[in-house]
Amino acid sequence: MAYAAVMADSVLKSQPAPSSSICRLPDDVVNQIAAGEVIERPAAVVKELVENALDAGARRIRVRIEGGGLSRIIVEDDGHGMDAEELTLCVQRHATSKLSVSVDGGGVDLLNISTMGFRGEALPSIGAVARLSIASRAAGSTEAYAIVVDGGAYNDPSPCAWSGARSGCRIEVENLFSRTPARLKFMRSERAESLAVSDVMRRLALANPACGFVLENGERAVFRIEAEADAETASLLARAGAILGREFRENAIEIDAVRDDVRVFGFAGLPTFSRGSAQHQYLFVNRRPVKDRMLTGVLRAAYQDFLARDRHPMATLYIELPPTQVDVNVHPAKTEVRFRDTGGVRGLIIGGLRHALAAAGHRASTTVAGAMLGAARPASGLPFQSYAGPSQSAPPAGARYTDGLADSASQSGFQSEYAGRSARFDPVEPSPEEKQADYPLGVARAQMHETYVLAQTADGIVIVDQHAAHERLVYERMKGELAQGGVRTQGLLIPEIVELSKEEAERVCERAAELAEMGLEIEPFGNGAVAVRATPALLGQTDVQGLVRDLADDFASFDAGMALKERIEEVMGNMACRGSVRAGRRLNPEEMNALLRQMEATPHSGQCNHGRPTYVELKLSDIERLFGRR
Repeated sequence: MAYAAVMADSVLKSQPAPSSSICRLPDDVVNQIAAGEVIERPAAVVKELVENALDAGARRIRVRIEGGGLSRIIVEDDGHGMDAEELTLCVQRHATSKLSVSVDGGGVDLLNISTMGFRGEALPSIGAVARLSIASRAAGSTEAYAIVVDGGAYNDPSPCAWSGARSGCRIEVENLFSRTPARLKFMRSERAESLAVSDVMRRLALANPACGFVLENGERAVFRIEAEADAETASLLARAGAILGREFRENAIEIDAVRDDVRVFGFAGLPTFSRGSAQHQYLFVNRRPVKDRMLTGVLRAAYQDFLARDRHPMATLYIELPPTQVDVNVHPAKTEVRFRDTGGVRGLIIGGLRHALAAAGHRASTTVAGAMLGAARPASGLPFQSYAGPSQSAPPAGARYTDGLADSASQSGFQSEYAGRSARFDPVEPSPEEKQADYPLGVARAQMHETYVLAQTADGIVIVDQHAAHERLVYERMKGELAQGGVRTQGLLIPEIVELSKEEAERVCERAAELAEMGLEIEPFGNGAVAVRATPALLGQTDVQGLVRDLADDFASFDAGMALKERIEEVMGNMACRGSVRAGRRLNPEEMNALLRQMEATPHSGQCNHGRPTYVELKLSDIERLFGRR
């Protein structure tokens, strides 16, 4: 206690005494304070400058950084450019071309913004903490002008050289935060800042497929992406493939949902194509990259019974709605938004995602087969030794195998010698109907290790994990029965009183009707408490206090009560696991084919309840490549 008192006294003494009068801060200090809100790091500079280029109608943007963006940032575009008068205005605070002000002094509608920028703060803020040089040539003009801002001070624009006949701008930022060395000390490593710039550029490139982007880190080209065609969906998928990789393009499902004036479209990865973090989720509102907790929570809710809690889906989702239905004027960085109808947008996204996932059926990601092929290696370093049966001797040197190999192998006792040593292999003779049928998952041919079903398709083979596949089938059937009959409740003899903060209790009580549909009956109980009168019967004896507190946290963070849904689905998942076909059980041909046919008819059967694949498909061409036949 004595140490704490000494420290507190020291802190109080180190603080300056409050001024007796109010004084106006110098302009340079005001600019630096304002710049701290907009310009947090080099990535923020790149974001603001590239967004200005997009608003200027650019169709090709080149960005070059040095020293992680702290030493130098260069942004070149082919937009409509600026003349000398506009150059003088653009470096002054709150001067912008994005908002129109009426001549009679009428107000500006900040809820009807259709451009990326609108505050008029980016260029003055950058000029306050770095040396800013802008050279520009306006469309239709034959002259180019340049202006330099250093520490907030600038002179009149002067004529400058300009290569080519195109219009546009060339902006150079040098020695970022040289005017605020305290901020410079908080910058991360050069590599970390470079990665942050790359992430910003990827998000802007994903949102604008009609524009080409080039990012260079020193002399090295990070990526170079040409402008895509005009077809919207095809362009978005092509741009996503160029940025996120071919695997995302091959394993993405299309989402397109419309309700009233709101449209949600884009692409999301299959559950078996997931990542260990949420950094591969790209969300856009009216083509503006955003990082919104509600939207991140919506993605988690849509995939909650397909992925383990430590796995996250990949997605590029675009939300388009009238500008008056969303507020982008929440934070100077413009990465946060507020929807007028949050619940409607959330429901539309979840509905669109789940509809797309259901339409994917039993489809699994191609990366599963790719991983298997990558793990397969030809045997090497093994001495050649021919095998002869007990009654046969080894063939003479130089003897060649003939078409009678299968017969001789069977006569030599190969199956009886090795059948139980490696894999249980039960040959299945297909019926004439099955021979002619073209099933997506093929026709069962064998069961290996009493765990995996081997099926033959028209152009390859499929290996099914019988336990994981049947677990998903049982789980989906239980979900359907639960949806039809509703969640049965279990009344409590004595209501459970849960103490919460006033805000938490209000959030939970606002969702009382939604929670009642899932079997949890609650009602207000005084100030900052709720009374729980019934719980879902499926949960049995459960920690009511912990459940309600988890729900309150979910409503605060994700605007969704996922804790209760996850607990119910976890119980159903465990029940499905215990009630499904176990590994080690031998299946007859009819059972194996019945499993395959049910998988084809059941949504989400390509992955188990935890996001693991239920089957692997290998094309005949891949198998032939393994054996050097191609």
